[in-house]
Amino acid sequence: MRYIAFLILVIGLVGAGAISAQVTDQVHSPAKGSAEREAILDALRSNSQERFQVHFIKVHNGWAWVDTTPLDANGQATAEGGPNLVHLTSGKWTVQDLSKVKDDPNDPLGAEDASAVYVRNLRRVYKSCPADIFPKLGR
Repeated sequence: MRYIAFLILVIGLVGAGAISAQVTDQVHSPAKGSAEREAILDALRSNSQERFQVHFIKVHNGWAWVDTTPLDANGQATAEGGPNLVHLTSGKWTVQDLSKVKDDPNDPLGAEDASAVYVRNLRRVYKSCPADIFPKLGR
């Protein structure tokens, strides 16, 4: 009887793990200081001391859209910064090349604005990138 109870418990735990492993990622903004957020920002860093002011960050299904400004040790901006598309590949976040996205003469701000036209063009290049990681447009 104990063996059967133990077997049922093991099967239940394995089954619960299988169910939770199938849960899809929800769009979210990783919390400040979280391992996920730090891993994404690490992909942007040119050195381990570099820090960022994060203006926007959204993650979904292994893709992140993040808009940052690099800061020095005193918290002063060291460059203009801007948006980046980051993708989780083989357990590592990597910055994607936004120069592959077709320019649109009617949308001169491109990635800086992340308009509907820009996002559509970006998703033609990065087909599995979800649309819900981009800022909502006020238009």
